[in-house]
Amino acid sequence: MLNEFKKFISRGNVMDMAVGIIIGAAFTAIVQSMVGDLVNPFISLFTGGIDFSGLYVILGSGEYASLADAEKAGAAVFAYGRFIMAVVNFLIIAAVVFLLVKGVNSLKKKEEAPAPAPKGPSEVELLQEIRDLLAKK
Repeated sequence: MLNEFKKFISRGNVMDMAVGIIIGAAFTAIVQSMVGDLVNPFISLFTGGIDFSGLYVILGSGEYASLADAEKAGAAVFAYGRFIMAVVNFLIIAAVVFLLVKGVNSLKKKEEAPAPAPKGPSEVELLQEIRDLLAKK
């Protein structure tokens, strides 16, 4: 059983998956910082700083000044604003990741572009060479 486990772990795809997960976790922090610190400030500049996360409906009796007060009091709250913000943030993150992947892919294409084929003699030059070789015989 120990040998089977060693074989399983030593396979390339398991190690690749582990590296992918680790890099993915680190990349998540970069993307979240990019969205939160660079993209969202520009968006709130153009939208007037609208924040939907404070929108909620109390499911029951009572009135509260804010969502935090309602949650602190233990009231049943339908916090639809947080869901709206989660969807907006997802769309922003998806767009940022799309642009990053597109940029990396275009760099890869530039690196992988085949070198131009060496230019050989033209058709006329080849025919002249054949003619000259035949004339020598």
